[in-house]
Amino acid sequence: MTDGSLSTDLRIAVNRLSRTLRAQKADTTVTDAQFSALARLHRDGAMTLAELSRQDGVTPPSMTKTVAVLVERGLATKGGHGDDRRKVRICTTPTGSAFVEETRRRRDDWLTPRLAELTHAERATLAEATEIMRRLAQQ
Repeated sequence: MTDGSLSTDLRIAVNRLSRTLRAQKADTTVTDAQFSALARLHRDGAMTLAELSRQDGVTPPSMTKTVAVLVERGLATKGGHGDDRRKVRICTTPTGSAFVEETRRRRDDWLTPRLAELTHAERATLAEATEIMRRLAQQ
């Protein structure tokens, strides 16, 4: 297999798996961008719009729209920063946290039985590949 072929095959496989896992949301009307921001807030805690934009790799205007929808749907709230009145901190609501946890549960429920069908050697290979893919994603 050539590097170009591996690149193509890996890209296609990752995209297909990612698309399937993303579809396992507790509410499919929440977009991937909205879920990404909500999950980051759930995992990392409250942050400013600028911090959230930077962490998610999107522009502040794009994140402003995303956060507005999350707030409108009751999944996140905006509150004062404390030190700087000009800044606003965004955090998940209990409903938003429950949504993230339910979505993660659904994704695990979809993936776990499929992994169980693999041989021990195949699961070990996937564990190694997971570490390699993490490194690739950080570059």
